[in-house]
Amino acid sequence: MNTDKNEPKVCPLCGRTYTEVPALSRKDNTMLICPDCGTRESLEAIGISPEEQEKVLEIIHEKLAEKPCK
Repeated sequence: MNTDKNEPKVCPLCGRTYTEVPALSRKDNTMLICPDCGTRESLEAIGISPEEQEKVLEIIHEKLAEKPCK
């Protein structure tokens, strides 16, 4: 299992390569998934539609892009 923060990982759900800290899947509590899939699973768990999930992710990505480098 690859858990190094900066080491590229491939999400088993969506196939995206990512370097962020992984999320733990709510579906089996063992699989590490990309942050976006983790957010989708969280939103799905509270009844948010797939269309609204994508809108939430778009806002998150926009706000993270605005974040100044430290």
